[in-house]
Amino acid sequence: MTELKALLFDTFGTVVDWRGSLIADFTQWAQGKNVMGDWVALVDAWRGAYKPSMDAVRKNPERGFLTLDELQRQSIEPLAASLGIKGLTAKDYDYLTSGWHRLDPWPDSVPGLTRLKTKFIIGPLSNGNVGLLVDLAKHSGLPWDVIMSAELFRHYKPDPETYLGSAKLLGLAPAQVMLVAAHNDDLAAAQKVGLKTCFVPRVTEYGPHQVHDFKADGDWDYVVRDIVDLAGQLGC
Repeated sequence: MTELKALLFDTFGTVVDWRGSLIADFTQWAQGKNVMGDWVALVDAWRGAYKPSMDAVRKNPERGFLTLDELQRQSIEPLAASLGIKGLTAKDYDYLTSGWHRLDPWPDSVPGLTRLKTKFIIGPLSNGNVGLLVDLAKHSGLPWDVIMSAELFRHYKPDPETYLGSAKLLGLAPAQVMLVAAHNDDLAAAQKVGLKTCFVPRVTEYGPHQVHDFKADGDWDYVVRDIVDLAGQLGC
């Protein structure tokens, strides 16, 4: 029962380049609308609000579950105001929020996933909501077999319900599922509940602001250069 059957991937940062994609998207969009703003600062601040917004949901379940799209939409207006970005309409903020649906993959992601798909069930295990992850797969050509989203479990990572719930939906034991991530804390939470683990470094994820996850900090089952390297190590 411990033969590896499924590989689930953290998505933002591990499979797709959220920072570079959003900065390029917003810069081009703003030029077309003649809107002035520090889009690099906005993207970095928005990512800074990412975990706190999810933690507020995780720690206050009585408030009800909100999807990542809903949380991101709530965050963007005050962040833009704090950076002096003015004149945006509700439609503009909706466009910025939808940028998370249009992120580009790292160069090795699609080739590596395509190879892994020949031998394993593959899919995201992401805090993104289902609609976001489907759009992202279409935009980036991610060849998923299945979508595993926090929305399905009404819990955000690193709550154990996300990792264990994914294995249960696949009809697999936790040890038959491996989480692949560029974030040591995500892997630690998965390992704690019995999943196998693989660290893939994305040392430019946060650009010049990267301060952690340069290397594997735990006793993970695999440590690879990238997703293509993982495919090679798993015989794909």
